[in-house]
Amino acid sequence: MYEPTRPSRDAASLIFNLPDYRVIAASDLPGGGRCVEVESTAPPGCPGCGVLASRVHSRRRQRLRDVPVAGAVEVVWRKRRWFCDQAACALGTFAEFTEQVPRRARATARLRQAVVAAVVDSGRAVSETARAHAVSWWLVQAALTVAAVLLPDVDELPVTRIGVDEHRYRSVRFFRTPGGGWRRFEPWMSTIVNLDTGQVLGVVDGRDSAAIDAWLAARSQPWRDRIEVVAIDPSAAFRKALRTQLPCAAVSVDPFHLVKLANDAVTAARQRITREQKGRRGRLQDASWANRKLLLRGGDTLTTAGMARLQRLFHHDDPTDELGAAWGVKEHVRMLLQVGSIADAHEAKMRLGMAVLAADMPETTKLFETICTWWQPIEVLIVTGATNARTEAANTAIKHIKRTARGFRNEHNYRSRILLTSAARIAA
Repeated sequence: MYEPTRPSRDAASLIFNLPDYRVIAASDLPGGGRCVEVESTAPPGCPGCGVLASRVHSRRRQRLRDVPVAGAVEVVWRKRRWFCDQAACALGTFAEFTEQVPRRARATARLRQAVVAAVVDSGRAVSETARAHAVSWWLVQAALTVAAVLLPDVDELPVTRIGVDEHRYRSVRFFRTPGGGWRRFEPWMSTIVNLDTGQVLGVVDGRDSAAIDAWLAARSQPWRDRIEVVAIDPSAAFRKALRTQLPCAAVSVDPFHLVKLANDAVTAARQRITREQKGRRGRLQDASWANRKLLLRGGDTLTTAGMARLQRLFHHDDPTDELGAAWGVKEHVRMLLQVGSIADAHEAKMRLGMAVLAADMPETTKLFETICTWWQPIEVLIVTGATNARTEAANTAIKHIKRTARGFRNEHNYRSRILLTSAARIAA
């Protein structure tokens, strides 16, 4: 019959369950709570030569921060200092340490793991986590910083497609200029995301080409050579940085923003037509203003009643047919982005150009010029289907992080939270 030869732990040590330690005493504290005294059971090896020690030099009591166990617990470690009997070793004595409490540590490893999991996995604020575990804000943030340092290096990740998008790091602020005026400041940051997994790879300051250029330049050449497709918004700054650092990568433009540009053209045309015809802004009694949101809906998503309302709008509140022409151009843009081949895309572009010529409006002409400027990235979009959807989803998660923390003042802490949360979500 098989019987384990390793001695079993006593009941108190089993319940407390701190690896490499055993409970030697426990008592109630006068103000409430409990005090648990522990000592190490791991063999004390000299950090200088590695030889196991056998003679105790001295003992002292050290308070440890640990996770709450059935309520608040004060943990006291009866820490021993040992002699090193090796004559060739430079250390005469040394203090014991374990994996749970490394050298110069004042908190257990399981406490640090618990606070990191509370912030990253559960989405709790650092301050709330610190209160729940009866520790300082600085301890929780230090644990998060260490966990962020231990994340895999970006150059080691097998990335072939990335997305780039910007978001506001903080709210808009105004500063006094030396001349006495006010200057508007928008603190933007750019996010780089792996399009295959949705993991955030990096967060950089600003939304100009210099920020993206510097981040890409910091990557290794083999990593950059693996990038095949990059999805961006219609941003000339992003495209400039990609041409410099990723000349062999194909650039894809996000279709959502192109449709938004088409909707903006319809809105601009509607507002101009109302001012020219009525000498004022749109009002509720105007059919074009009352149905302004209906104009932005996709034609293939309208119900029969919605299409009938739109037809009445064009018949009664569009005497010059300009609004209907702008709406038609917008629909041609949507159909262009839904084709499945380059040949179909060129045919759709020709039909779009004919609709723009027929409309002969500054809003639709400007829209068509933008389509022509970004035609090569549009072709890449049609062939590869690479969009910025995962990048936008990452920005949504970033907004939740900012709301939970009630904003960030330290950009380093901000980046750490984003990278940790994203890595944990992908790992799950």
